[in-house]
Amino acid sequence: MQAFLASIHYSEWILHTLLLLPLAGVVAVLLSPVPWARWLAAAVAGTELLLSLGLWWAFDAANGEVQFRFHADWIPQYGIGYAIGLDGISLFMVLLSTTMMPLLVVGGWNSIQTKQRGYYALLMALKTGMIGVFVALDLFLFYCFWELLLIPMYFLIGVWGGTRRVAAATQFVVYTFVGSLLMLVSVVAMVRVVGDATGVYSFDYAYLLEHRALLAPSAPWLFTGFALAFAVKVPLFPFHTWLPDAHVEAPTAGSVDLAVILLKMGTYGFLRFAVPFFPTFALSEGTATLFTSLAVAGIVVAALVAMVQKDIKRIIAYSSVSHLGFVMLGIWAGTVESVQGAIIIMLAHGVSSAALFFLIGMIQERRKSRLISDFGGLATYAPRLTTAFVLTSFAAIGLPGLSGFTGEFLVLLGSWGRYPIATAIATTVVVWSAAYLLWAIKRMFFNPLVHEEIREVKDLDSRELVVVVPLVLAMLWIGLYPKPFLSRTESAARHFVEQVAPHYPGQPAALAEAAQ
Repeated sequence: MQAFLASIHYSEWILHTLLLLPLAGVVAVLLSPVPWARWLAAAVAGTELLLSLGLWWAFDAANGEVQFRFHADWIPQYGIGYAIGLDGISLFMVLLSTTMMPLLVVGGWNSIQTKQRGYYALLMALKTGMIGVFVALDLFLFYCFWELLLIPMYFLIGVWGGTRRVAAATQFVVYTFVGSLLMLVSVVAMVRVVGDATGVYSFDYAYLLEHRALLAPSAPWLFTGFALAFAVKVPLFPFHTWLPDAHVEAPTAGSVDLAVILLKMGTYGFLRFAVPFFPTFALSEGTATLFTSLAVAGIVVAALVAMVQKDIKRIIAYSSVSHLGFVMLGIWAGTVESVQGAIIIMLAHGVSSAALFFLIGMIQERRKSRLISDFGGLATYAPRLTTAFVLTSFAAIGLPGLSGFTGEFLVLLGSWGRYPIATAIATTVVVWSAAYLLWAIKRMFFNPLVHEEIREVKDLDSRELVVVVPLVLAMLWIGLYPKPFLSRTESAARHFVEQVAPHYPGQPAALAEAAQ
């Protein structure tokens, strides 16, 4: 396979194709007759997935550096270029993005959205922004893709969402846009500081990283600009208040994209930009204490709030805040195990949360409700639906043998030596996660029948199984045989640790100077 990919110069064109194909899909969908829209969307999504699968074999797992690099001048007078690439951190985020699109199209095949060309056009545009964020190696290009995501997500929530859709969409945009503007200020300031010192004004990621020592005097302010933008997107406590409303009001496709990709953009931003650019300040005792405390607070508070929710979709939304808190803890622990665990949690949470939101959407289509009190006895009349929901919930809880366990175990293992108290608290919350999900499962699926309408609930059909089964298989794969995922992330995680480890308090000064 590697020889074949090399023979067609796969690495030279694949990232450009993954970025441009969804944009071509936007045009095709908008110009097509209405009945063709979903078929064109399915064709574009399927083609994108098939092309992206080659990344699995073409990627050199032993190389911790960025691969598939390409750079071309875009606005050279301002040092702006079209620079893209891929490493072990972004590889799985790109594959996760390309895998979800066909499932989103098939998952909504018979819903009202299938009669709306704009719906599929927005999904295509959203996909370009998602992939662009993870492959951009020019900070101006990264910012463009980051902001591009706001437009389609705003309309997906605001047009096809629930009863409070406009308020939820507005809240999402305001939160994200304010943080993004602060990041833009930091980016421009970075370029100015480095340019004034070197005479070269460039937004190139590698160039700015090479000269990060020049940023040290301004690090507190520059880091804050990045951190606020990423913290809102994670969302890190207490910047998480937009997320439950956005999830609850969004259509199924919006909820899946939010959980699978958009939240990961925040943690990716910390891994790729905020910590590597300003390691001395980011890992200083005060900053590290702040972010680990917020991460643990998010894990605890989100779990407690989830316990008292009556809407099953809102429970899963709060569980996302808790899971991403583990990722933040793993990033700040700064060990190879914890960073690998953070990446695996990003991947595993994307798979399990996508399955849960798909299943909740299917349940809502049948019952026209998401309130737990409106259910009971589903296991008798929808056994396939019950099996999928229970297995996916176990994966989200972190049951050994399923996807959630691998990442959480590595984060806890890698974080214990540096933050034992925070790690101990986070460990106890795993039990709380089991409490609120198992409570919801019991009431919805295994309680005695209290609503006669449940007898009419249909089980998963073949189309819905096409959506759910691949996600369940992915949960089993990551949980039972994580080696292929760990081998592809190890070099990138080790490279990140080598960049930042010398900057932890107490490290020899010579190591910090060498790292600069």
